[in-house]
Amino acid sequence: MGFMDSFKARKALMAHQKGNTEEAMAAYEKLYQGGYLSASYLLPYSVLLLRQGGESNYLKVKDMLKKAEKAPDLDADRRKQLLVNYAVAQYKLGDIEKAVQLLERVHQKGPNGMVYGALGFLYIEAGDAEKALAFNQEALAYDDEDPVVLDNLAQTYYRLLNDRETAKGYFEKALEFKDNQIDTLYFLSKYDQEAGNAQAAIEKLKKAAEGNFSPLNYVTKEQVEKEIAQLQK
Repeated sequence: MGFMDSFKARKALMAHQKGNTEEAMAAYEKLYQGGYLSASYLLPYSVLLLRQGGESNYLKVKDMLKKAEKAPDLDADRRKQLLVNYAVAQYKLGDIEKAVQLLERVHQKGPNGMVYGALGFLYIEAGDAEKALAFNQEALAYDDEDPVVLDNLAQTYYRLLNDRETAKGYFEKALEFKDNQIDTLYFLSKYDQEAGNAQAAIEKLKKAAEGNFSPLNYVTKEQVEKEIAQLQK
């Protein structure tokens, strides 16, 4: 371990940034199996495993991130990313309560857009309307141009408060800042369907299907594709 491992990690990161996911994952795995301890590649590797999904990957992420806590290059920002990723793995393994508690502790140490996005979504998933609304409004005050925050607030109104009119305004605002945000497109397609505009709904869903799905998406790629197929019948 040393210079060569650092070089291999940089090469893997370059492949990752270029969208060569399989090449990056293979390189990350070799470094991991070789015992190279560096947050510079362990954190992005954990993200890819979370996106790939599956119980074995979620368990692996938790084990990996425990080891990454001892990485010499784990600074404050990377530690926040580590804790968010760990909480996401915990949530996907079915323990949303522990995931929320972890992110609440992280949030208490100072505001952070990444934490606002993840914890705001988990409050919605937990069905806690009061907490979700208060927290996502706080997040909006922190950054009113963050499309994830805007989408979280929209989902709070749509899914928990049954206020679809207010939700629509926030979904539309989120789309202004990020026109390919998966969940935003999915929910806006629902309004198109209600208005009898199946074609507009299909266009939004097709754009959503091309997105990079994450564990913190409300819908999966399979669900979006199934809905497209139903609308095209």
